[in-house]
Amino acid sequence: MTPRLTLVHLYPREMNIYGDTGNVVVLRRRLQWRELPVDVVPVSVGDPLPNDADILLGGGGQDAAQGEIGADFASRGAQLRAMADDGVVMLTICGSYQMLGHEFVTQEGRRIAGVGVLDVITRGQSQRLIGNNYVDTVDAGRLVGYENHSGLTELGSRVRPLGSTLPGRGNNGHDQTEGAVRDNVIGTYLHGPVLAKSPRFADDLLRRAYARRGVAVDLEPLDDSLADQAARVAVSRSR
Repeated sequence: MTPRLTLVHLYPREMNIYGDTGNVVVLRRRLQWRELPVDVVPVSVGDPLPNDADILLGGGGQDAAQGEIGADFASRGAQLRAMADDGVVMLTICGSYQMLGHEFVTQEGRRIAGVGVLDVITRGQSQRLIGNNYVDTVDAGRLVGYENHSGLTELGSRVRPLGSTLPGRGNNGHDQTEGAVRDNVIGTYLHGPVLAKSPRFADDLLRRAYARRGVAVDLEPLDDSLADQAARVAVSRSR
């Protein structure tokens, strides 16, 4: 039998800017349309992380929201690192992506420690990178989403970029990289939600989760014509 996947939605109230909860909805629905079993577990401040998580999804939030969850996120560092080492699939967006790194350095020079799952460092600046964006990846084709961030992220040697994008966008606005990947852990600045306009990427995450369970699942093709059309429109309106 196909195993029942557990999707963990980290901080659903605090970290849900620009529709990032939609990533949870997309994965759940793509499984349900194929009649594949799934449970969604919301994890808020103080809630335990399930030990049987297959996919962990984290969104972005306003600076104030990230302040609310900062201590709670830091307290989960050891468990998040263990989950990453164990191959749990993680998709983290914007603020969650930044907090998975080593640290965030504010414009004033204050250092906020991350949990060190990803080998990245982010530094704040006054100018924001805003607008529709698309990222070309080797594994999942073109990803389409929306970015709005003032943190500039530099990648270390123990991660690779998720993909490439145009100058003025992505991780830092100058090296044409977007996002970071370490094994099954993925960070990106693409809101939107990114999975709604990137169905191939959504299915790639599901295959990763099943492969970690030792199961090769033949995912039935779905009608993604509407998602593909939305992606084309967004790309045509990229800034």
